[in-house]
Amino acid sequence: MAWRSAKYLTNRFGPFVVTPLSSVYRDDVIAVDWTKPRDFNGHVNEGVDGKYRVAWVITPPSRTSGGHQNAFRFMSFLEAAGHELTVYLYSPGRYPTVNVDEIQSMMRGMSGFPELAGEMKLYDPAEGFAPGLDAIVASDWEATYAAHRYEGEAKRFYFAQDFEPYFFAQGSDYVLAENSYRLGFHGIAAGQWLGQKLRSEFGMSCDAYDFAVDTSRYTYVNTAPRTEIVFYARPPTPRRATEFGLLALSEISRMRPDITINLVGWDMSGYEVPFPHVNHKAVDIAMLDGIYNRCAAGLVLSLTNMSLLPMELMASGVVPVVNDAPNTRGVFDSPNVEYVPMSPKAIAERIIAIVDRPDAVEHGARISRSVGETDWSDPASQFIESFETAMQTAL
Repeated sequence: MAWRSAKYLTNRFGPFVVTPLSSVYRDDVIAVDWTKPRDFNGHVNEGVDGKYRVAWVITPPSRTSGGHQNAFRFMSFLEAAGHELTVYLYSPGRYPTVNVDEIQSMMRGMSGFPELAGEMKLYDPAEGFAPGLDAIVASDWEATYAAHRYEGEAKRFYFAQDFEPYFFAQGSDYVLAENSYRLGFHGIAAGQWLGQKLRSEFGMSCDAYDFAVDTSRYTYVNTAPRTEIVFYARPPTPRRATEFGLLALSEISRMRPDITINLVGWDMSGYEVPFPHVNHKAVDIAMLDGIYNRCAAGLVLSLTNMSLLPMELMASGVVPVVNDAPNTRGVFDSPNVEYVPMSPKAIAERIIAIVDRPDAVEHGARISRSVGETDWSDPASQFIESFETAMQTAL
């Protein structure tokens, strides 16, 4: 009775419990009628000497969120190009109050977040955004509704990193996430698969940038034979199919108990993992290269948009094993990635074959070289060109 009572109270009143529409300001949603289109981007904005005042609205980052780290990376590209940036954190009152100073302190302690010159503040729907903006960039479906409400002439952009309706079952959040692509924003999408999906299915004007790898962080240094593997496990994120991946790893452990299995991405100590493993938890990205360099193969499952992890693994000489699907091949269709159907047995057998291949050392060096010439300067150039062209064009 005590346990049931505690569970009820937690589910009913717990501040971290996510219920439908709990991550969005309802006033923002009600105020936005996408059936009556607004022409946000049909004008030309030359800026002042080609530079712009930009507001970027995003949900509060956490130390384990790769999507936030990537978004802040692109914010730094805007600042490096000379544009003035203000970051608005979109955090409805359903969640515990966000402290901007604490958020910034956390970011400074994580190597994955760049340092920005611009101000960071909380978004307040009663106040909205500062006047005189040239552009507003929204990073999440919730944030698009806030950006839509701005009454100024700012152009509107959607920095889309994934097809966010897939994050939910068919319900209220799914509908609102899907409608965010109908608000008349210009999209800048992570990868060609997502860009094409938004253009073809929603008629969005949309550019896309290609993925890259930070070769200063991920390097091929261990040239000895490797008998370990790594799995990106993140149970709170269903699209990463953690439970399915554990099925394949269970089979590997049964067939080859000599193979060490490393888990990264989340603290798995509170979950049932029915085989010996090394629980690295959610480590800072500065520590990942050392883990990767012990591994021959890395399992990365992505049921929506592709993760950056396959390219990062390759830079460290690890063979990525990825679920075979249009959303993965459509982003990074490389002969050095092992695309496998979603069968635990098939995944296990492919990973064991990678560990056992006689030319594993040479192959690791080869796949590392294949991504060695890619870096974030290319996506940065694509992003800035897309942004500035859209600002100076009547779309």
